[in-house]
Amino acid sequence: MVSKSIDKFARIEPIRLLSVIVAAYNEKDTIAIALNGLRNALDSLNIASEIIVVESNSSDGTREILLQLRNKLNFQIILQDSPKGKGSAIRLGMQQISGDVFLIYDADNEYDPSDIPKLLTPISDGKTSFVLGTRHEAGRPMRIMRDHTIRPFLMNSAHVFFTLLINLFFFVKLTDPFTMYKIFRVEVFQNVELISNRFDLDWELVAKAIRRGALPFEVPVKYKSRSFSEGKKVRFLKDPISWLFALIRFRICKI
Repeated sequence: MVSKSIDKFARIEPIRLLSVIVAAYNEKDTIAIALNGLRNALDSLNIASEIIVVESNSSDGTREILLQLRNKLNFQIILQDSPKGKGSAIRLGMQQISGDVFLIYDADNEYDPSDIPKLLTPISDGKTSFVLGTRHEAGRPMRIMRDHTIRPFLMNSAHVFFTLLINLFFFVKLTDPFTMYKIFRVEVFQNVELISNRFDLDWELVAKAIRRGALPFEVPVKYKSRSFSEGKKVRFLKDPISWLFALIRFRICKI
């Protein structure tokens, strides 16, 4: 969706340096694949880039894998003393970026890094300062899990419901505000305090970006959902409650 309004932070200007923030916690089975794919995708770009991985003291050996890979794949690693949630890790990574554009990337290998070039184009072309990589495909459920049926149905239904709430509260027409792929010009969050520690950071980033004058631009991306037995970390009861509070809080509170 492209709005006819003017994005306050958009400008026609090549990306000088792309910063990619990766939160990693208990992802030993996917972290090497995800980072190798990410590095290959970034190396194919005609843009300078940096990768910042925030590791949250995993208990499955993820940290050790990252320490072995960091020189080969050329990324910076930040080690947290304890897991505080994905939002906490992303916020910590945002404090270390040097780029004029930053992108959020997951370590779970659900997304295809080959989509990154087309996600950057609307920003460098001046159409927007804020891109979302939408997983939405008309007529196809977003989450399909081979070892679950009820859980993905509930998650897909909740996605529709919460997306409707965001669209109503912020006067937008989004299909996937909760996608991992969120890309911003850094000015969007200049002098903005972010406080969310878990998946409610998705709400906070979208809400505060829109309220500051950034217009979300959605670009379709490829997506293959993993199951809970494969490591999905959303909590069925606590997280939706926190999302509702986040929606109200970030809609009415001062930025």
